[in-house]
Amino acid sequence: MKYRQLGSTGLSVSEVSFGTWAIGGSWGNVKDANSLEALAAAMDAGVNFFDTADVYGDGHSEELLAKATKGREDSIHIATKFCRAADIYDPSVYSYESVRSFCEASLKRLNRERIDLYQIHCPPQEILQDGEVFAVLDKLREEGKIREYGVSVETVEEGLICLEYPGVKALQVIFNIFRQKPAEVLFPKAHQQGVGILVRLPLASGLLTGKFSENSTFDADDHRSFNRNGESFNVGETFAGLPFEKGVELSRELAWIGEGRGNMTRASLRWILDNPHITCVIPGFKNVAQVQDNLGVQEVPAFTEDELARLRSFYEAKVQGEIRGPY
Repeated sequence: MKYRQLGSTGLSVSEVSFGTWAIGGSWGNVKDANSLEALAAAMDAGVNFFDTADVYGDGHSEELLAKATKGREDSIHIATKFCRAADIYDPSVYSYESVRSFCEASLKRLNRERIDLYQIHCPPQEILQDGEVFAVLDKLREEGKIREYGVSVETVEEGLICLEYPGVKALQVIFNIFRQKPAEVLFPKAHQQGVGILVRLPLASGLLTGKFSENSTFDADDHRSFNRNGESFNVGETFAGLPFEKGVELSRELAWIGEGRGNMTRASLRWILDNPHITCVIPGFKNVAQVQDNLGVQEVPAFTEDELARLRSFYEAKVQGEIRGPY
């Protein structure tokens, strides 16, 4: 496993880390036994960083991480998130009393004394512009409740606003072959300021695995069913904001990236890790096989300059105009 510095935090994290949205909920049926087995397999392979949130299964993914990392608390770093368990538009949700309550509830579920990276979970842009929540997080850091803090953002503009606050040490963004915009301005500026970049939804909710057809279906409790058009939260969180059928069509045109790289999954992750400004990629998983497939990216050759140019042209000509929602 290769490790990268998480900005200026002093934390060294595995370049392939994992997100736990899928094992918490909203990705269809998942068994806890399979989740715990997969978490163990990831850690045994050298993964030392996991991303979660208090709303993933109403805290269930945090509880699973507590079980999986028991006895390894000093060597396994955890990032969690807050605010979406309440009305994200209510300014009082970001008060000291409120955020401390969220934080202590997560600490209890995680069975830890300190959160390594505490992130605001896709708040409205007005909250970021107001900036009072960052003073609250500064206070929690001074109290030792959190080591560092960051923000999970939906748009490049939100990310740039966050960079105006020196306490922000990490940004979590949607970035993949279908969502290339953050690489233009946001990533270089974040790197210049010592801010780490965590990449979520690197496979565009599975589109970039190449395994779907237009007739693929998903369970009713899977966000790829109930949020397909942004019915429950930002449409960009599902299929990178692309209409599903269009996403499947575009993914077929990308089948070539898997040649010589095992499969499209590994190739898609390799494309992200080839960007020098990325700290780590945090794909989701439901079982050991998916963990192992994602970890296979470490053996995949980098993209050539010609291939990178081809993928950029593909994005600009065929993908960019199809993305729905702000990004």
